[in-house]
Amino acid sequence: MQIHISPRDVKLTAAIHSYVAQKIESLEHFGLGLIGAHVALWHDDQRAFKHAFVVKVHLALPGPDIHAEDHGHDLYQAINVVTDRLAEQLRHRKSKLVKGSREKSRKEKVRRQVAAT
Repeated sequence: MQIHISPRDVKLTAAIHSYVAQKIESLEHFGLGLIGAHVALWHDDQRAFKHAFVVKVHLALPGPDIHAEDHGHDLYQAINVVTDRLAEQLRHRKSKLVKGSREKSRKEKVRRQVAAT
């Protein structure tokens, strides 16, 4: 998976880069075939101090893409909240896929049982 990080008014240090990469890569365990991620980080001077840092993430997946955004007083805290939101969305998508395949298997089993009798 490719991770593209775009800092705006924030100096992208090695620590920030590795932290973002680690958090985004942790989302791969859902097994939905993540293609890529675009992460935008910026510091907005016009916002209140408690919402100064903004993090936006766009995940490219097969099917509809997933987006999340958060504001925070600390960049790392905002990154944590965004990855939690993305994990929730990925969990929801995977649950729908698994439920659909289970439902399909159940219906097929009923059809075979009816055909056998």
